[in-house]
Amino acid sequence: MREEMFDALIKKIKQLTETAWYGKVLEPDVRQWLEQFEVSDDVGDDEQLQALFLLSNFVYFGQREIRELLRSLYRDLFKTPALHSIRRANANTKDTALLNRQFADHLSKTRFLGMGNPSESGVHLLYYFRQENRLHSDQFINTHEIFARDIASGAATVRIRNPAVTDYVFIDDLCGSGTQAAQYSQDIIDPLRALNPALKVHYLVLFATQRGLDFIRKLHRYDTVAAVYELDDSFKALEADSRIFNAANVDFDRVKVKATCEKYGKRLWVKHPLGYKDSQLLIGFNHNTPDNTLPIFWADAPWRPIFKRYHKNAS
Repeated sequence: MREEMFDALIKKIKQLTETAWYGKVLEPDVRQWLEQFEVSDDVGDDEQLQALFLLSNFVYFGQREIRELLRSLYRDLFKTPALHSIRRANANTKDTALLNRQFADHLSKTRFLGMGNPSESGVHLLYYFRQENRLHSDQFINTHEIFARDIASGAATVRIRNPAVTDYVFIDDLCGSGTQAAQYSQDIIDPLRALNPALKVHYLVLFATQRGLDFIRKLHRYDTVAAVYELDDSFKALEADSRIFNAANVDFDRVKVKATCEKYGKRLWVKHPLGYKDSQLLIGFNHNTPDNTLPIFWADAPWRPIFKRYHKNAS
């Protein structure tokens, strides 16, 4: 019975790595990762089978998918709403030339930024975002370029570097808890609005939990908060509403699998054994694995990860 389940799961994962994971995870990698979990005579308590089951439900987004998502983000969350707004401001005109002309003007006064410092994933995505949407490099800035300091008589006065800019668009790959976007709103957006209350600030993200989006929206600091894909509570892999445990023909006990993840998660990240702020996600990207995903997948030494995460303080 165990060997049949093991072989079936290995076969599924092999198909995934050949068709959806771009060869990122090979069978030897899987078997090395599995060696860290215990085997049991009772199939229901077999940690290796539980880990394989979770791995077989892991969702990985390669560079091709990320690029397509970035096109969707620009088209659906930025350009289309802007065109709708322009149309309404012009008596619902259908004059395509007018719409395109005014959108081009709007775009010229917009600056795109990554959420985080230049080494983080939000900024990393801007390169692909610019390429896929054929945008000019002048439309992208780092956060330190938002402000300028004028020094006179020994005193520094802060001002907005480019007063012609009307919209700042922050881009990120994942909004889990909303913590980072909230921090940015306090450190950057609040001072920005104090200097020019008419400015528009947008937070656009590829993936977001509903809780994370709700948290940020309640701050009332961003004019737009939107995601290409919203992840409801069914994406919390180990909870009662989990989509993977509510699927047909599941042979695993959710409570036991959660206990296994907590057991190892507490060794790997004691404060957040099931992912940052209990996110419990099974998601990874070509450029990195978010800490909202279960740590058993990405935690590093002495653990051997299957989808390694590169931390902010890592080389």
